[in-house]
Amino acid sequence: MQNRRDFLKQASLMLAGGLVVPQLLSSCAGKSSSAGAASEAAKKHIGLQLYSLRDDINDLGIQKVLEIVSKMGYVNLETAGYSDDGKIYGLDPAEFKKICNDLGMKLTSAHLSHFIGDDMNKDLAWWNTAIEAHKKAGMKYMVMPVSPINENATMDDLKRYFGDYFYKIGLAAAGAGIKFGYHNHDYEFKQIEGQTIYDLMLENSSPDHVMFEMDVYWVKRGGKDPLEYLKKYPNRFPILHIKDETAIGASGQIDFKPIFEQAYANGMKDWYVEVERYDGTPQEDVQKSYDFLNNADYVK
Repeated sequence: MQNRRDFLKQASLMLAGGLVVPQLLSSCAGKSSSAGAASEAAKKHIGLQLYSLRDDINDLGIQKVLEIVSKMGYVNLETAGYSDDGKIYGLDPAEFKKICNDLGMKLTSAHLSHFIGDDMNKDLAWWNTAIEAHKKAGMKYMVMPVSPINENATMDDLKRYFGDYFYKIGLAAAGAGIKFGYHNHDYEFKQIEGQTIYDLMLENSSPDHVMFEMDVYWVKRGGKDPLEYLKKYPNRFPILHIKDETAIGASGQIDFKPIFEQAYANGMKDWYVEVERYDGTPQEDVQKSYDFLNNADYVK
């Protein structure tokens, strides 16, 4: 089965024929067995990108999956199921919010994408509708999980997306009390004109209107150090994706402790587990990820 990274990378490679890609991508992301469980207030602030359980959502339905996630111990959710009709996983945003709240969880972030077509005003109207839907759902963040900017792009292409398009989306989102941002994969660590694309994205976007959700795994896969980015740009990463090869901590390749410590020092409040590939079943690896982080003394 094609994973999201491969799917989104294919989309980005469409740039080879030109930047304009008029398509919608709806991304692209412990405590369960304890009888004497702690109170809701004592739970760690562990979030989940629901893309991690995408097959279960298709097979079991969103209601059942939300019940499973709640029992695992997750408290914050990031969605990946917005559609053009303004619904989230097929539900009215307010209804979806209530279901999550009734299960003791909060909707805090969403992944959704809409590339620039021939009419930017039309594209921005799409975002205005999406912003209203996610405001109804109570979201704090809206994140575009892919862009067509890769090593085949020009500086003008990059500035058009991150300096113009993203600025306008971020401005509209801010009016609804939502922060708009971008989620990376590994192709952003290639270069345009001898400069790293991710650095160019950060430096050519408005700090006041465009935030970044760093995926620490893809930064590592791109040959860079997520800790260095957190130190260099302390105000650009209010949220993170915590990811590994499979379940969090399973590979032993990522030292999560200094990443969390620096992110907390920078003021991070929200972050999300995302599991894209599995050693066991999706539910088993999502639970293992929770357990690993719940048992880590550096996680709040």
